[in-house]
Amino acid sequence: MDPQNLIHVSKFLLLGLSEDPELQPLLFGMFLSIYLLTVLGSLVFILAVSSDPHLHTPMYFFLSNLSLADIGFTSATIPKMLMNIHIHQRIISYVNCLIQLSFFSFFGCMDNVLLTVMAYDRFVAICQPLHYPVIMNLHLCGLFVLVSFFLSLLYSQLHCLMVSQLAFCTGVEIPHFFCDPSQLFNLTCSDTTIKNILVYFIGAIFRGVPVSAILFSYTPIVFSVLESPIIRWEV
Repeated sequence: MDPQNLIHVSKFLLLGLSEDPELQPLLFGMFLSIYLLTVLGSLVFILAVSSDPHLHTPMYFFLSNLSLADIGFTSATIPKMLMNIHIHQRIISYVNCLIQLSFFSFFGCMDNVLLTVMAYDRFVAICQPLHYPVIMNLHLCGLFVLVSFFLSLLYSQLHCLMVSQLAFCTGVEIPHFFCDPSQLFNLTCSDTTIKNILVYFIGAIFRGVPVSAILFSYTPIVFSVLESPIIRWEV
């Protein structure tokens, strides 16, 4: 497409999950229930952990941060969707789209990194139980969460930066209920070959590495459990 036909749009149209008016109340009730259960369940868990000294352990510390990330992850997309259904408005501004994309990427990456950290915590607890209190000390746990935060921030800002460089045609319709980065790359009118390569490269690092680390951590855990005397006796 010619350069003169490319513009930086000021708003997008979110098509949502369905355009059927009869399904809108059902979708609203279903997603509202899921959102409230997720937020309330996570908050109750965090309050339970913070109020009980016996739960002040690395595992529950990481679970509490994972619960916070889950709240942020769902809050990045579902409230906007509920508001759009309620007011019958599916327009989202360009700036708000970038903000939503940033929070969605940030908390999604935070979930992945924290799950990786928790896998390492279980590896130390099961495979090196005598050294667990020394290795998983308070400073290391805090450092893990801090590193998770900055890695997630870097991941979200990289996505936001790449999307902000895209040029779109007029009347951009996103076939989703939020600003999905993959959908935005599919809708652009500009050449995204290099950006697609960067997206796959970044995804391989920020998604592939955590998955590999989780598998690497849980493999010796499985063998350790299978080789335990209690398991052999029961078998």
